[in-house]
Amino acid sequence: MPRSYRELVDWSKTHEGKKLIRYTLGSVYTTIFSQIVIFVTYGFHLISGVVAATLVANLLGTIPSYHLNRRWAWKKKGSSHWRKEVIPYWSMSITGISFSMLGALLTKHIIHTHHLSHAVDTGLVAFVNLVSFAIFWVLKMLVFNKIFKTDKLHDIDEHLSAEEHAGL
Repeated sequence: MPRSYRELVDWSKTHEGKKLIRYTLGSVYTTIFSQIVIFVTYGFHLISGVVAATLVANLLGTIPSYHLNRRWAWKKKGSSHWRKEVIPYWSMSITGISFSMLGALLTKHIIHTHHLSHAVDTGLVAFVNLVSFAIFWVLKMLVFNKIFKTDKLHDIDEHLSAEEHAGL
């Protein structure tokens, strides 16, 4: 773990640092995407149920998330390996979505017992979904790091080539 700003900057230029930054940015993008889907579908009454809106938002967000993680964060190319990549990815995603569903059920109970305005309800649904996502974020990063694992020697060679081109 970097102890100073300089160490953080140096670490961010390493293969692992770049990968974590790309994973984080991909997660930010898909989280914003899912939040927008919740605000639009639930907020504008396109989907009236809290659980259904949360499910739709998370399922839709999982599609770009897979491609961003695999192709951008972990730099995997070619076709996906079903047993080693696709099934574990969707298993983790479904686990995270299931946890979000528990949060949505709790939110639904709060909404029905407190009779809040629809705007507050929508914000609460989005907030609980965000918290649910945050809980699974680190776990998913660790698992994705395993399933999208690339050849270490290729990664080192790629990193050294990049440094050479940058004049380091």
